[in-house]
Amino acid sequence: MLNWIELLNDFKKKKEPIALVTVTKCLGSTPCFVSSRMIVTKEKEIFGTIGGGKLEFLAIDESIKALKENRIIETTYTLGAEFEQCCGGKVELIIEPMNQSPELFLFGAGHIGIEICQLLKDTPFKVHLIDSRNDWIFNLDLDKSIESCTVDTNDFKTFKDAVNWGNNCYVLVMTHDHTIDFEIIAMALQNKTKFLGLIGSKTKCVRFNNMLINELSIKEGMTNVICPIGLDIGGNSPKEIAISVVAQLLQRHYEK
Repeated sequence: MLNWIELLNDFKKKKEPIALVTVTKCLGSTPCFVSSRMIVTKEKEIFGTIGGGKLEFLAIDESIKALKENRIIETTYTLGAEFEQCCGGKVELIIEPMNQSPELFLFGAGHIGIEICQLLKDTPFKVHLIDSRNDWIFNLDLDKSIESCTVDTNDFKTFKDAVNWGNNCYVLVMTHDHTIDFEIIAMALQNKTKFLGLIGSKTKCVRFNNMLINELSIKEGMTNVICPIGLDIGGNSPKEIAISVVAQLLQRHYEK
């Protein structure tokens, strides 16, 4: 018998997206029972069963859809001729995508960074605020949902270790120092992210692009970096800029 709590926890630790399929209702004759479960990965690998056959085949396809759209799907199947079965029962399922919450790693606890943190409250984003100035973050009045940490400019490994790199990783670079900005961008380009953004002008973008290509031999330069960040909706105050950046993050998350 599968230990579902341990199995789900293992996938969570690995940050591997999965869909949990649970039978919520059975009517009549069915190949499963209420609370039957199955885990489906993006590669269609399955753990557990909800009865096999065409029911399970269709549930796997729906699970992939739930993962792609990152939304819960509730569905009902009547097991008649279409399923090449004569039992005529009915099965209701709920399919829940897991381990796909976006995480934002925001380097720079300045005015705009703090505004972004506040605006992302009650959104799908888990926010990590990171700064290299001693005791700077600890003097800020941050919402308890925001995780914060201080990194050491003398040990750049602390910058890399502060980020959970991967498909759900969003990185914003907006520190108080252009040199630190460049080092973070160079590091991030060598790791996996879904979104990498840098605050600054087009001139800063061109300068960083030349440095990446000529000094670090990163051939793509700034091609995969959003700079300047934010949607072009107007406004120059910290809050207005933050609104444009948050809108861009949500747009990327929902793939609109």
